[in-house]
Amino acid sequence: MMMSRRGVALAAALCLSVGIAAPRAAAAQEARGGEAVVARAVDALTEAMLKVDRARLAALTAEKLSYGHSAGRIENKEQFIAYLESKASAFTRIELSEQTIDLAGPNAIVRHLMVGETVSPAGQTTPVRIGVMQVWQKDGNDWRLLARQAFRL
Repeated sequence: MMMSRRGVALAAALCLSVGIAAPRAAAAQEARGGEAVVARAVDALTEAMLKVDRARLAALTAEKLSYGHSAGRIENKEQFIAYLESKASAFTRIELSEQTIDLAGPNAIVRHLMVGETVSPAGQTTPVRIGVMQVWQKDGNDWRLLARQAFRL
C-alpha cells in the first residue's frame, strides 16, 4: 500500500505527538504519586506530634531540621522533639486544610492552614490557627521534614 506524502506527514506528526505526550503524562502521573507520598508523610508527622512519638518524630525529620514557630522561636531537631515531650504546650487537636504540595526535584514544598488546640501543664487550653510552610526532602525512599515555618494569620 502506498501512502501519500500527506499521509506520511500525518503519521509522523501523530507518532511525534504521542512520543512527546506520553513522557509528559507519565511525569505528571509520577508527580501526583509523589505528592500523595508527601501528603502521607505530613499526616504521619501530624499524628506523631499528637501522640508525641519520639521514634516517629525522629524518623520523619531531617538531621538539619529548622522548625520555626509562629511566635518566632526556631528549633533544631532535638529541640523540636524535646519541646513536644515537655508538654509545655501539648497539642490535643490538629486539623490541616487548604494543603498544597509542589515537588521540586528531591524536595517538596507543602503549605497548609493548621487549626487545633494546645493545653498547658496548668490545663489552660489555647486555640491554634496558623499558616504553615514546610520543606520536605527525599532521603532514599523516605521523605523527611527539613524546614517548617509557621505564621500568624
